Amino acid sequence: MSKKKATLSVEGREDIELPVYEPTLGQDVVDVTGLTAQGLFTYDPGFQSTGACESRITFIDGAKGKLLHRGYSIEELAAKSDYLEVSYLLLYGELPTEEQKETFVNTVKNHTMVHEQLRVFFNGFRRDAHPMAIMCGVVGALSAFYHDSLDIHDARHREVTALRLIAKMPTIAAMCYKYAQGQPFMYPRNDLDYAENFLHMMFGVPCEETKISPTLARAMDRIFILHADHEQNASTSTVRLAGSSGANPFACIAAGISALWGPAHGGANEAVLNMLEEIGEPANVEKFIDRAKDKNDPFKLMGFGHRVYKNYDPRATVMRESCHEVLNELGVQDPKLELAMKLEEIALNDPYFKEKKLFPNVDFYSGIILSAIGIPTSMFTVIFALSRTVGWVAHWNEMISNTYKIGRPRQLYTGQTEREFVPLKERK
Repeated sequence: MSKKKATLSVEGREDIELPVYEPTLGQDVVDVTGLTAQGLFTYDPGFQSTGACESRITFIDGAKGKLLHRGYSIEELAAKSDYLEVSYLLLYGELPTEEQKETFVNTVKNHTMVHEQLRVFFNGFRRDAHPMAIMCGVVGALSAFYHDSLDIHDARHREVTALRLIAKMPTIAAMCYKYAQGQPFMYPRNDLDYAENFLHMMFGVPCEETKISPTLARAMDRIFILHADHEQNASTSTVRLAGSSGANPFACIAAGISALWGPAHGGANEAVLNMLEEIGEPANVEKFIDRAKDKNDPFKLMGFGHRVYKNYDPRATVMRESCHEVLNELGVQDPKLELAMKLEEIALNDPYFKEKKLFPNVDFYSGIILSAIGIPTSMFTVIFALSRTVGWVAHWNEMISNTYKIGRPRQLYTGQTEREFVPLKERK
C-alpha cells in the first residue's frame, strides 16, 4: 500500500493527489493511472520515466553498476552458477536444491529436439537469409506444433512452454547457422551440458566426434548467463506487450526476437566487430580514439559505456576474464582481436574515458569471444536471443500469473484538427 502522496498542480485545475509507491529497491514510483479520469495523461517518449509493470525478477541500479536476479548479484551468479541454474532462479524465484536442479536439467535435456517437420520448414528460406530472420519465423512456427500446452491461464501449460523454449532455442539457433553453411543439422546430445551441447550443434559434423574445450564451453555459458535478463528493456517490454493481448506464447517470444534484432538493442556486439573493421589495424587506434573525443566527429566507440549503467557494466568484469581466458587458450592470431585488446588498454587508462565513465561493456567482450570461437557476426544477435529467452519467458509468465491489462499507450496528437471531406473533382 502507498504511504506517500504526490500533488500534481496544473494551471486552471484543482490539485490532483497521486499515490507514491516504495519499492524494495530503487526509486519511488508515482502512480498516474488515475489521471485519465481527470482528463489528463503523461507524455514520456521511450518510457524513460514510466514503470509499466510491477516485477520481482531483475533489478538494475545503473548509477552503482548493480544487476541483481531475484536478489543475487550477476557477478556471483556468473562465478558460482551455470545458465540452467540461473534459468531456474529466474523462472521459480529461488535457487534450486540439488534434487530440483537435477530434475530441471533432465527435463530441459528431454525437450532439446525439435519436430522433424521443422527441418523441412528451413528449406523455405534462402541460404543467405539473415539468421535472425530465420529464427523469427521458426520460433513463431512452434505455435503450430505444440497444441497440448497453449492455455496461458493454466500454470502447468505455461511451465511446459517455458521449458520447451529454453530447451529448443539452442537447437534452433544452431540450425539457423548450419542452414546458412550448407552443413547437415546436428542432433542435440543429452550427455552434454547446455553450453557444450550448443557448441556441438554449431560446430560438430556427423563424420567425427565433437571435441569441446571446457574453457570455450564455460565462456559460452557465461555469455548465456550475462544476457539472460536485463529488466524492462525493449525486447522484454515487447514480449510483455504482445502477451498482454493473450497472444500465443511462441508468438510473443518471436515478437521479442524481432525487437532484439534492432542494432540499438541486440546488435551492439556485432557493431563492435564492425567498428574494429573500420579502424583496421592497431596503428590507427590513437587516431580513432581522438575522433571519439571530438564532439563534431560522428564516429563513436562501440562497446564502451552503457545507456543504463552510468558506472562500470557489472557484466563486463566477468566477461573480460572469460575473454582473456579464451584468447589465451586459442592463441588466436587475428588482427581484429589484437586491435580490440589495444583499444581496451587505452580506454581503461585514458583520463577522458575514466572521467566520462566510458568503460568497455559486456558487448565489447562478448563480441570478441564469439569472434574468437569462430561464430560469424550475423549469429551474434541469435545467440543473444537464445540467452534472453529465459528472461522473456519469466517476465511473460509473471505477467500472466497476476492481474494484468492489455497494453495501450497514449499519444500526444499534433496532427490536423477535424476537417470536412472534399470530393475528388473539387480538390485543387
